[in-house]
Amino acid sequence: MSARSVCQSVWLFLVMSCLSATACAQQECQHLTATGNPEYPPYLWRDPQNPRHLIGANADLLKQAAKALGLEVDVLYVGPWSRAQEEVASGRIDMMAGYFRTQAREQLMDFISPAFLYNASVVWVRQGEGLHYSDWADLQGLRGGTLVNNSHGQAFDDYARAHLSLEAVPSATQAFEKLLRKRSDYVIFEHYPGLALARTLGKAQQLQVLEPPISSEGLYMALSRKSACNMPQLREQLARQIEALTAGALPEQLVAHNLERWQRQQQEDR
Repeated sequence: MSARSVCQSVWLFLVMSCLSATACAQQECQHLTATGNPEYPPYLWRDPQNPRHLIGANADLLKQAAKALGLEVDVLYVGPWSRAQEEVASGRIDMMAGYFRTQAREQLMDFISPAFLYNASVVWVRQGEGLHYSDWADLQGLRGGTLVNNSHGQAFDDYARAHLSLEAVPSATQAFEKLLRKRSDYVIFEHYPGLALARTLGKAQQLQVLEPPISSEGLYMALSRKSACNMPQLREQLARQIEALTAGALPEQLVAHNLERWQRQQQEDR
């Protein structure tokens, strides 16, 4: 066999191998895994009927987008918020079902635009404490609480690192408990999930939200850069589906539906 024939054979083998590998990857990526913050109703929380899975508005919207593409998505509980982020960053889980966009996170994830919802982060304090708050500067000199690796928008994150004293804990439950025990002066957390958690803990009458919100940030779907399923074609298809789904009132309808769903579950557990 001539050298030219050998080269052609090798080239053909490599091409067929690549095609085969691509076909296998595409076949495997018909089934994606996703996760998120498990203390985030009505956006995400653990399914009482199947605690290995997360349910909520984020999960519903992602599954609708995936179904339109002929894909299946399992939205899994993998541990607290800090662990969920580690699992997606490592590629062991393919996607984050709801993530605020920051420069640091963009190094680990490919964000699917547009944002599918906007969520307000607020200052939570003990009821009746009389803490004066009108802007970020009023939080200086106080002890604050937040979640590990949580973001409330790039601008606030940068300000907090430079000027505020924020202790990060693994879960919102811990953050609220430290606040109620007077081990912190305030907690930064999202409005609806915080309200839902306060009701779950039976502490809604002991906590209050200060106005105005510190930020209102877009929630995005995000694919791990280490996921084998993170391919340009998939990102483009997901972006088109999410754009179509968010063109109308569907995201807000899903939030309202899941808020009722979560509240109904709380009543059934009593």
